[in-house]
Amino acid sequence: MTGDGYWRAGLSDLPRLIESCDRDPFSPTYGCFDRGYWHYRTSEFPSGMFQEAVLALAIAYRTDRPENPYHQQARVRELVGAGIRFAAKASHADGSCDDYFPYERAAGAAAFSLYACTEAHRLLDLPVDAITLDFFKRRGRYLARTGSRESGTLSNHLALMALALRNVVLLTRDPWFERQSNRLLDRVLALQDPEGWFPEYEGCDPGYLSFTIDFLAKLGQKGVDRVREPVTNAIRFAAHFMHPDGSYGGEYGSRNTCHVLPHGLELMARHVPEAARMSERHLERLARGMPKGVQDDRGFAHYSANLLQAACDWTVDRSAGTLPCEQAIERYFPRAGLWVAGDGHDYAVVSTRKGGVAKVFRRGVLAHADCGITGRTQAGARFTSQIAGASSYRQEGPMRIIEGGCAVHRDLRFSPETQFAFRAFLLVVGRFLPANATRRWLQELGILPRRRQMPLRYRKCFVGAVPTAVKWEFWLDDRWTRLKTLAVMSSATYMYVATSRPYQPSDLYPWRDLSHLLPALNERRHASCEYPLP
Repeated sequence: MTGDGYWRAGLSDLPRLIESCDRDPFSPTYGCFDRGYWHYRTSEFPSGMFQEAVLALAIAYRTDRPENPYHQQARVRELVGAGIRFAAKASHADGSCDDYFPYERAAGAAAFSLYACTEAHRLLDLPVDAITLDFFKRRGRYLARTGSRESGTLSNHLALMALALRNVVLLTRDPWFERQSNRLLDRVLALQDPEGWFPEYEGCDPGYLSFTIDFLAKLGQKGVDRVREPVTNAIRFAAHFMHPDGSYGGEYGSRNTCHVLPHGLELMARHVPEAARMSERHLERLARGMPKGVQDDRGFAHYSANLLQAACDWTVDRSAGTLPCEQAIERYFPRAGLWVAGDGHDYAVVSTRKGGVAKVFRRGVLAHADCGITGRTQAGARFTSQIAGASSYRQEGPMRIIEGGCAVHRDLRFSPETQFAFRAFLLVVGRFLPANATRRWLQELGILPRRRQMPLRYRKCFVGAVPTAVKWEFWLDDRWTRLKTLAVMSSATYMYVATSRPYQPSDLYPWRDLSHLLPALNERRHASCEYPLP
């Protein structure tokens, strides 16, 4: 196994990235990678996140490989420079940029694009003109000011901000930015849980942990030696969630993501056996033609440059190791709320915090996907066990038992009227709000809203360490609620995360209909069932 699979996967995105760019030097949006803004005209502002595309182009331009048609193509170099200049032009006066909404001033989009622009600038040794230098400093100051006050706990954002500011240090030689980078790094390292993971919003998300590992490993590559031990511990935790089929993470995490950024694993592959083995498993998955991550227009560029970086830093000098899914193991991470078990052939991962969300693999193939229960009441309320909050977990002999409740889920959609009112608010009021105020409001509205509890409780029993059957027991705790539908989901998420819900094989698995329980549950307020797992 070599790193060529990474190169092919990353290079395959280049036509799509170039197509996304306004390539007309006489256009006022020359260098904009938000095709919806400059070409389709479906947005009234450009998303700053799209400018991260410049890094993949810079790597392709710089790397001499026989199968690389972009190497030393002057036009590619021009587009990188144009993309950086457009990022500067589209910034607000304070250096921030928008992502989904006007005047949002999204710290994540600012950090992703600043890292990509500064890294591309360094790779191609572009001239440091006054406009570019001013842009890097303004955005760096913005991230330094707002990064530690960003609403919500997003470890991967803090790590990326520290990395982006490190690049600003290398370009400007300004010690102030070095102090700010170290301050943000101090903060993210202080967030690391004793189990090895870094928190994302409400808990542990293996997918976004892959981002944090990647960004911290890159800092190590740039001479920040103190990240070595935290990254090693994070990788050893993350290794438990690389599945036998090479997939990783999923709905059992706090943010439901399946991200794998392989460059950080490659940087650590010679030091950490689990990193080398995770990289090999990911390469095997890519070789089978499986998706490399979220593939919509907004999300796919997260992976393009990273795959090319992983190919460039792949080395034969790597540790040999095995993954937990290749061993006989049973381990519970109580702080993360994740339980894993395997016998060397079969493997299971279960969340004890999200209603027993589970994946079970038999002989290397996903055999059972369980995202908890969902349904509707006869009054029309939609509910799920995924977002109800804390649940209890205990083991009784061969039974692993999870008990919890359900919460009402509210689908948030814009109508033409509410979209107009929302945009009007942002244009009239939002532009004057503090940097994180709009984002905090959006989080409370769509990401971390208060959940209204349902009077439906459940007990879920997994039979066996690597489960062979599931037993459900349900109770309705009031006299008037009646259920219209009830099902076990194979692939669904109920917390909004932009980069969740990529295609997975479990999307093709049928949901398990539990409607046969409704007569007993609605009349006697109690019902139970049991079924074997494949």
